[in-house]
This record gives sequence, structure tokens and C-alpha cells, in this order.
Amino acid sequence: MIRFPRQKCAAAGRFVLLAALVTLSLLACQEEYAHFLVGSLEENREMHALFDLLERDRDVGENRFIIIQQIANRLHGAAELEKLILFLTGYVENNQNDPYNAYYLGIVAAAYKDQGAAPMAVHYYERILKNYPDLLISETTVHYQCLQELLALDDGPNARIEYYKELISRFSEYIDPGATYFYLAEAYEQVGEWEQAIRAYQKFLKYPETEIPGFARVHSKIREKVEFYYSDKRWTVENLDQLVTEIKRSVQARNTRRLLTYKAKVNFFTMSWAQADADQIISLAFDIGAFLQSSRVLTDDKLDIDSNAGEAFLRTTRWSYRIPTWYLYFRKVEFMPDPEINGRWEWAGIYFGEKL
Repeated sequence: MIRFPRQKCAAAGRFVLLAALVTLSLLACQEEYAHFLVGSLEENREMHALFDLLERDRDVGENRFIIIQQIANRLHGAAELEKLILFLTGYVENNQNDPYNAYYLGIVAAAYKDQGAAPMAVHYYERILKNYPDLLISETTVHYQCLQELLALDDGPNARIEYYKELISRFSEYIDPGATYFYLAEAYEQVGEWEQAIRAYQKFLKYPETEIPGFARVHSKIREKVEFYYSDKRWTVENLDQLVTEIKRSVQARNTRRLLTYKAKVNFFTMSWAQADADQIISLAFDIGAFLQSSRVLTDDKLDIDSNAGEAFLRTTRWSYRIPTWYLYFRKVEFMPDPEINGRWEWAGIYFGEKL
């Protein structure tokens, strides 16, 4: 039997005790993180190593960020979204001072989104915005990404108003301001904030290069909306029959003053039928009264067959203009800010020539 001197025996004992403690610590670490492993012991060798590194590196910072990112990537790659969520939320809960927590919770929100759990994703994106400082990751910021995701997930207009306002105030370098003002105005309209909507539309008009998918001639239409909002609208008539009757009487009597009282004071157009399909409508400038006085105009007894509940056409002929046939165009007014105006009718324009 080999006998150690007393001092050597004490040193050896301490070494054995230390080794045992280290072993127990590593085993405890492995047991703590065992439920995050995604395969056999051999397959999870790298995961074991990463968890060991995470346990040893107690200082928050870039080293820990890289370790946690590697673990998260492996869990995501294995489609273990529940484990990914549990790991990151647990880590954030136990490490409140980690400066990268906003990034980690962003991964949690994205995992919920991938699972189809939109309300939970919205909860975490909003939690990041309210409770965690912003981070610059891969040339963009976590808060900016959160706002983009929230706009894709949350269709509530009140929430969207706040998201758009925050994008404009904080991230103007990342966005198309014109498009953002346009969608902000639409959200204001949905909640009945008409004055705020018009102000946002006015700011949109300052960006003529902005294109809105699905909206042809968008700047022209928004300009018409803004001008109509601030007009007095006295030319509108309660119903279509009354308006058409008054127009016919004025034309037959060649009463220019009376006719012009029913002409829309803003957004009135005069154009050919071919122009109606153009992206940009250019109204022709001419004196209607002069032609009325020099013509023996005839009006059809009935409205054109293409008239409907929202718009109507009255064919008139024998104008002394180089194109003798004009279609007077009437439009139902859509103006939600004022129920007394909404649903009335206006004489909104003239189409020259026979219909194509």
C-alpha cells in the first residue's frame, strides 16, 4: 500500500474534493439545461459545450451574446420553438441587466409569430418597445424591426397610429415618409380623426415621388380630398333628381349664372373620354358660359344607361364647341366628417365626345 505523507494526503484530499465539486457543478449545469437538448448525447456535444460556456461566463456582454445566439440558432434550426421560447424568456427573467435582452425577446416574438400565435408576438414586440432600450443589430435597430412587425400583425387603427407616429419621429432615415404619412392618414380616417387625417395627407403631398401600391393617381386623388375638405360645399344638392332637373332648366334657359351655381367649386374636371384612363388627368380650361350662350343645347330625357347609385351621366348635344356632344358627370358625395354633406350630389365634371 502506498502511503502519502500527512501534508501530501491533505493536499490530495483537497484536490479530490475540488474535482468532485467541479464535476457536480457541471452535472448540475447539464441537468439544468438538459430539457433544451434536441438529440442524443453525441448529437448534442456542441450544445453541451455551449451551455457549459454559458454557465462559466457570468459577465453579460458580447461573449454571452454570441453563446446565446448560437444556442438559439440551434434550437430554431431544429424547429424546437417551444424550447427556444422557454430558454430565452427564462434567461431574460434571470438576467435583467443584460443589454441584449431586447434582441432575445425579439427572437421570442418571431418564434410566436412562426407558430401562428400573433397576439403573443404582438405582446412581446410591444414589451420590447416599452421596457427595453434599443439596439443596433445588422445595420438596423431592434425597435424599428418591432414596429415593422407590429404593423404587419396588428390591424387595429389606434395602435397603428402610434406605430406610424413613432416611425416618423424616430426612424425617418429607414422609411419612405410619404407612404408612412399616407397610411397614418388612413388610420386616422378609420377612427374618425378627420382633421388629423387631412393634415397627414397634406404632408403626404410633399412627397410627389412616393408610390402607393394599388392606388392609381394617388396624389391627384388626395389633393382633391384635401381641397374638398376645406371647401364650403354649397354647390352640393340633396339628391340626384333635383340636381339633374336644375341643370336641365339652366341649360334650356341658357342661364349661365344659375348653371354655374351647381358646378363644383373644387376638383371640377373637363376632359375627353380617352383621358379618363390616363394616370394624370389634365382638365381643359374654357368658358362654359360662352358656349352655352352661343349654342342650342339639347339634353337627353333620361340619364345614360351606365349611371348607378354613385355616379351618373347626362348626355347633351349641339354645343358650338368643336366637339358638339358633352356628357355632364354627377357624383355622389362621400364625406364622412359631415353627415349633412355625406350622400349629397354634385356636378363634378364634363366628358367631351361620344362614349368610347
